Amino acid sequence: MSQLDEQRGKRSDGIAIELVGLNKRYGDVTALDGVSLTVREGEIFGFLGPNGAGKSTTIDILLDFVRPSAGTATVLGYDAQTDSLAVRQAVGVLPDGYHLYDRLTARQHLEFAIASKSSDDDPIELLERVGIADAADRKAGGFSKGMRQRLVLAMALAGSPELLILDEPSTGLDPNGAREMRDIIRAERDRGATVFFSSHILEQVEAVCDRVGILRNGELVAVDTIDALRDALGTDARLVLTVESVTDDMVGAVATLPDVTGVRADGERRLTVSCASDAKSAVIRAVEAAGGTVVDFDVEETSLEEMFAAYTTDEYPATNSEGEGDSGLVTPSADGEEVRA
Repeated sequence: MSQLDEQRGKRSDGIAIELVGLNKRYGDVTALDGVSLTVREGEIFGFLGPNGAGKSTTIDILLDFVRPSAGTATVLGYDAQTDSLAVRQAVGVLPDGYHLYDRLTARQHLEFAIASKSSDDDPIELLERVGIADAADRKAGGFSKGMRQRLVLAMALAGSPELLILDEPSTGLDPNGAREMRDIIRAERDRGATVFFSSHILEQVEAVCDRVGILRNGELVAVDTIDALRDALGTDARLVLTVESVTDDMVGAVATLPDVTGVRADGERRLTVSCASDAKSAVIRAVEAAGGTVVDFDVEETSLEEMFAAYTTDEYPATNSEGEGDSGLVTPSADGEEVRA
């Protein structure tokens, strides 16, 4: 049995993070408004939202850097406020606005982090994982922003934490560094750890996350997989078919399908169809039933940027918590009432 399994044996609920009715006010400003959220053990969870949505405030509450105005936060079975020391011992953190000691070397920073976790990690091995082992004996004051980010990540990995909380982990990294960050996040999940991170780099989120939560103006808008969030918006996919020859019969057959909202012939061999994601096979069958031969096809789904914009504008209704069902989403009905999906 691994160390993580032994630690989890003390808890049977399978929950790494639980927020219940979390509120945070700064005077007249509401940073968080009734946020409830559950993050499961062993998953990679992405926390999304525009600047000022409340992502960093939530992380600060999890780490007891900030106290909530109302509600509770539980981390690995510990109350984030009354058991904050236990939380910090069990969690690896890459915080926003971290501080390094310019006169200390990378090795010295790691030795401090390892000692604080009462661990026997090798500093050089941790620095190798983040790609800066060759700078082990250089002082942090001479590090670039990306190198500093890597060093703090190495410190977060000390002690093989049960949970990693990363605030904008790819900030300052070049494309190679961002790819290596994704690899580290996946490796930690494969080790059995839970990874909770905020990011504004949507491609990074889509590449690694099991589920995401989206904040807007301090309220939780949705929690689910990226694919389920796309589907919940009800936006059309665009199916581009290459056929031997476009005919009027073919266009008419496709246009009559119930989940098709638009058909356009682009030249003699190209047909562009707007349809529900699950109607693509029906479109192809209709083309073939009308005597057409599909040579090739391509699908253009709603982009991640379009999806993010839809959830973070006033056109989409907010919910303060996850739903009872699988999706945890709130979607608008025809009469404007909120319907739990």
